[in-house]
Amino acid sequence: MADAPIAPAGEQRGFGRGRGGRGGRGGRGGRGGANEEKDWVPCTKLGRLVKEQKITSLEEIFLFSMPIKEHQIVDQLIKESDLRDEMMLIFPVQKATSAGQRTRFKAFNVVGDGNGHIGVGARVGKEVSLAIRASMIAAKLNIVPVRRGYWGNKIGEPHTIPMKVTGKCGSVAVRLVPAPRGTGIVAAPVPKKILEFAGVEDVYTSSCGKTRTRGNFIMATFYALRKTYGFLTPDLWAETEVSRDPTDEHSEFLAMGGKMIAA
Repeated sequence: MADAPIAPAGEQRGFGRGRGGRGGRGGRGGRGGANEEKDWVPCTKLGRLVKEQKITSLEEIFLFSMPIKEHQIVDQLIKESDLRDEMMLIFPVQKATSAGQRTRFKAFNVVGDGNGHIGVGARVGKEVSLAIRASMIAAKLNIVPVRRGYWGNKIGEPHTIPMKVTGKCGSVAVRLVPAPRGTGIVAAPVPKKILEFAGVEDVYTSSCGKTRTRGNFIMATFYALRKTYGFLTPDLWAETEVSRDPTDEHSEFLAMGGKMIAA
């Protein structure tokens, strides 16, 4: 029987789907990494406005409740030196399939600038590095503003939360209570790190439930901080003049934005 012809380099033959390869094996190829971040081409209207510096702060986005769907938006609006991130938790999770048990990794990541912005993300990946990167991106997409206030007289910069708030996830409930200046963050290590990233300097905390489940502990603290802008306190009762929606104000730019960005 004659020998089968040798396939050219880079070509695969045989049965099966042929995943292709990563790196030298051909196929999908590797991920871009730093080049993707550098050559960011926005896919949303908000991304275009941020890249062209029509929007210069996260507060403009939060004012109009515009969803952030690209993590590069946060990177553009917060200086790299100010934005901090930390891996809070990573652990393996398993699922029973017909072929046996499938093991993946679940990661919780926290990002914040220490100045009233905090985000928490949780994602699952086949590899540890993939789970960490995905959770970091999710944390940036979930970034929210944190309202800060005073415990007593309004002297100096805001240093604590303006009111008592409670967050709950699973069986874990976390309650945050304003504290006088100089108290510090009276909390367990998990919520303390999140409160530091949010820029809260003085606060009392109380928790109940199965706090050993750190994933729920992290999310309960995040939900409590997110509620700080859910209260309409008397100092916010005054009528304020709201500017036009950025997508409406720059509608002409967005109509021809693709050509301008490509150029």
